[in-house]
Amino acid sequence: MSDRPRRLQPVNPTSLVTTWNTSWHRAAINVFTFVVLAHWAEHLVQAAQIWILGWSRPDARGLLGMPFPWLIESEWLHYGYALVMLAGFWLLRDGFVGRARLWWGIALGVQVWHHLEHLLLLVQSLTGQYLLGRPVPTSLAQVVFPRVELHLFYNAVVFAPMVIAIGLHLRPTWHERALMRCSCRRPAPAGA
Repeated sequence: MSDRPRRLQPVNPTSLVTTWNTSWHRAAINVFTFVVLAHWAEHLVQAAQIWILGWSRPDARGLLGMPFPWLIESEWLHYGYALVMLAGFWLLRDGFVGRARLWWGIALGVQVWHHLEHLLLLVQSLTGQYLLGRPVPTSLAQVVFPRVELHLFYNAVVFAPMVIAIGLHLRPTWHERALMRCSCRRPAPAGA
């Protein structure tokens, strides 16, 4: 054995993504789903604060926004979450096949738009130049819809196809099962 110190091998991003879409796919989907559900919880608590508890919109900040109001007021947090979502959909897409891949792609497409809306908000926040002369950063859809309702809508239209994709992925057809390379693939039922 050599006395020379061993060098750490660099992580190959391609093989890491491949691992996420093969042997770690189920775990990666579970972690991604947890992040999405935690974000949903924030929005649902905020909605309950407004429509059940009767709080004013500025006071309804969700779970994390109560002890850390600066988090909710930061466009960086919202943009960061939109970017994490976009990355998650993009990085985990190769593990999906067939019908599940179609629905995952739909969720990815909607998230691309959601991300662009948050990028627009972040740019406005950083430059101080607000859309249509509004007093606060405003997304394109926010010109028509209030922000809380819009966030609930965006999260729903991203979440619904995501759930459908995962459901179809975990219950593949025979043809889809043959195409799967990931850890979600279950053995064919006995006697089939």
